[in-house]
Amino acid sequence: MPADTVHLDADEQGGPGRAERLSALAQQHGALVTLLLAMVVASLSFDTFLTGDNLENMALSSAFLAVVALGMTFVIVTGGIDLSVGSLFALGGVLAAWGSQYGTAVALLLPLAVCGLIGLVNGLLIARSGLAPFIVTLAAMLGARGILLAVTDEGSRTYLVDKDSFFATLGQGSLLGIGVPVWITVALFVLGAVVLRRSRFGQYVYAVGGNEDAAALMGAPVARTKIAVYTLSGLYAGLAGALNAAWLVSGVTILGSGMELEAISAVVIGGTLLTGGFGFVSGSLVGVLLLKVIQNVINQIGSLDSAYQQVVSGAFLAVVVVAQTWLGHRRRML
Repeated sequence: MPADTVHLDADEQGGPGRAERLSALAQQHGALVTLLLAMVVASLSFDTFLTGDNLENMALSSAFLAVVALGMTFVIVTGGIDLSVGSLFALGGVLAAWGSQYGTAVALLLPLAVCGLIGLVNGLLIARSGLAPFIVTLAAMLGARGILLAVTDEGSRTYLVDKDSFFATLGQGSLLGIGVPVWITVALFVLGAVVLRRSRFGQYVYAVGGNEDAAALMGAPVARTKIAVYTLSGLYAGLAGALNAAWLVSGVTILGSGMELEAISAVVIGGTLLTGGFGFVSGSLVGVLLLKVIQNVINQIGSLDSAYQQVVSGAFLAVVVVAQTWLGHRRRML
């Protein structure tokens, strides 16, 4: 069942029903409220925060992480984890930059094919062999980095994208004053929300994450669902890397380090439970934006270095996980 469904019989019970709804709303919209408050405080504290250039930079820098977080949302809702997305992001960017010399189609399809294939292998090993997602995707993370180093001669070669090519326009172009990567990200999130909340596949994702054994008894294709979400995660990571290469007009080998942790943080901050069965893509987008606002505020302060971004983000994530655990326990008690 969708994560935010509230049982009708709880309404008839008066107080407990209202308390359960409030707990559900806090889990679903708490990050959005925090984001709005953070933006209000930042706009009052810094004159440059709400300027067009600053907002555009935040939107563009958020777009690539958001695409990765979108795929991670599907994985975490099933109760899994994907540690390979950071390396797949970097690999996708390098493959896209290399393939751009043969045209836009190759620049887009090559990273999608390779990263999607790695995601498919992850899904097969997890679903068919019963291996732990943590171990499988950790191995994939190392393997993807190895492929990246092989393609770039141990990182010594950087492939460039022709600035006048259509592929570069996908990263640097704009529509109605908004960058093309932002539009692509919004479209993907709308599609992801429809798939997760309105399709049979989305129901299977929730069912597998809620109770895998019960889902199997109900006839849900548990193995196929797991394979699909890990393949999807690999595809999204490869696409994000390709868009980033188009934006930077080069395939930078050092990117993606730690991105898997950022994506997981954004998804969890957005309200998706690490235990699975509860989550929504809109929350993941809010989580990404909240992380970027925090980073931007720290940059605006100027006297703090980038290390504080990690400290603040980690502390905030710890608070969110504790709050989610408490709210989940409270809902079960009602």
